[in-house]
Amino acid sequence: MKPRALIEKVLSYGRMIKFSHTLFALPFALSSVVFSSFFYSVTPEKLFWILVAMVSARSSAMGFNRIVDKKIDALNPRTKSRELPTGKISTFEASIFVVIFSLIFILASYKLNKLCFYLSPVALAVIFFYSFTKRFTWLSHLFLGISLGLAPVGAWLAIAGRFDLPPVILAFGVMTWIGASDIIYACQDYEFDLKHGLYSIPQKFGIKKALKISFAIHFLTFISFASLKFLLNLGMAYTVGLILIGALLVYQHAVVKPNDLSKVNFAFNNINSLVSTIYFVSSSFEVIF
Repeated sequence: MKPRALIEKVLSYGRMIKFSHTLFALPFALSSVVFSSFFYSVTPEKLFWILVAMVSARSSAMGFNRIVDKKIDALNPRTKSRELPTGKISTFEASIFVVIFSLIFILASYKLNKLCFYLSPVALAVIFFYSFTKRFTWLSHLFLGISLGLAPVGAWLAIAGRFDLPPVILAFGVMTWIGASDIIYACQDYEFDLKHGLYSIPQKFGIKKALKISFAIHFLTFISFASLKFLLNLGMAYTVGLILIGALLVYQHAVVKPNDLSKVNFAFNNINSLVSTIYFVSSSFEVIF
């Protein structure tokens, strides 16, 4: 394969898994590492394998999702140009991709500790299961949230080797944050989901009610993040970050209206990337200062 073709293939894999969306869950996993450092020792080696585990888990999950949804994506005008429906990446190539990154994830888990290694197949099962949920439940958004919510729990386990309350609360915050945001994102597929019998909160309750449900769930996100301030006795940096995140969540709902979904992608991609980045930066400042 010529260098130019190889580069294009690599870029196609990156687009297939939306590598840029790694900014959603990874900062929360790293924030969990920051919080764990209040109680446990964090080494560069562990941090390296946590990064490998997070990137490989997400890559395998996204690749699996694209395989499962190939036929659906081909029918949806919004997704028909994706790599599998267009043939830029074959189902066989995507399957090999998923297997490789799943094995990398298991290896990274093994390098971290026994508990992470033993739980790695369970984690893969959970993140793969999400891809099927839109076929039978309108709670599919929360299953996506659970998948990403595993990131801070896994990062904490990698450092501590045990379960504690802080990562569970952070995981709940991530679950509700992503779940509520995915409800907003799903509004643009409202008519498609109705026509093809796919389940979502917009399909179940209509776009107007779905956006209200999303706002209510985002309120739970804010409460979860705020509770960590008091549980971990976090300072001014975290408080400032919390205020900014609260403002961004409100703004996210202000720009998306039932009769105007033109800014859904901006609300989901740009604002969520800011939320996760601000959370990590404000959490990190608690250690630096």
